[in-house]
Amino acid sequence: MGRHTKGFTLIELLVVIAIIALLMAILMPALQRAKQQAKTTICLANLKEWGLMFAMYTGDNDGYFFSGQYGGTWTGQGSGKFWRRCMKPYSKDIKMWCCPNATKHGGPGKISQWSYWAWENDGDVGSYGPNGWILNPPPGTTSVWGRQPVSDHWRTPNVTGANNIPVFLDAMWVDAWPRENDTPSDYEDWREDQVNFNEMRRFCVNRHDGFVGALFCDWTVRKVGLKELWILKWHKSYNINGPWTRAGGVQPDDWPVWMRNFKDY
Repeated sequence: MGRHTKGFTLIELLVVIAIIALLMAILMPALQRAKQQAKTTICLANLKEWGLMFAMYTGDNDGYFFSGQYGGTWTGQGSGKFWRRCMKPYSKDIKMWCCPNATKHGGPGKISQWSYWAWENDGDVGSYGPNGWILNPPPGTTSVWGRQPVSDHWRTPNVTGANNIPVFLDAMWVDAWPRENDTPSDYEDWREDQVNFNEMRRFCVNRHDGFVGALFCDWTVRKVGLKELWILKWHKSYNINGPWTRAGGVQPDDWPVWMRNFKDY
């Protein structure tokens, strides 16, 4: 009698395929979450390195941040270049300039309108930006790139409450001067800000599932909830109980739809 090799029946094969599909359906979300967590960890590590670089810069400059001027003037195309020119000697690794969730950019001269894209400005590409209120404007300055009052600038990290004063964050553009009355964007991936108006939107970007990475004046780094941005102490007279905070009376339905499920503060 000849030998006969027993194989899978069609039903058995379909059962195996169904089991594999079920396992993949269970594992894929977990793998995706792990991947996103890894990117968030890298982003926070980048900001931690930036903290060391900012500490070195202020240590080399009598404890003060940069002035905000570019080429000794407030005119021309220097807005946004001022911090890059000052920090480049301390930040040689170009990978440090981008959050791993925002490495693509819109091409030369374009201002990206998407929170998962990096900005490009005058040959530099990045997806982080400074809180403009940290600057140390020189005596006699009446306006910093159109932002007033100058007296609201922190000038140095050596201030009370440093752990709630943002220095450097995930950003949609090269810099921003947030105010407590700034409103969030109606759409997740659209900035729509103007100088001295709604600049909080430049930091209110959904990079890490409702959070952004942030470096503070005490050089600590942590994730900040998008709604939490409004209770940080951005400048000296900033009201942390402003209209977009729970203490200030904001209601859940006041937030744009894309932000309503994020944690309240």
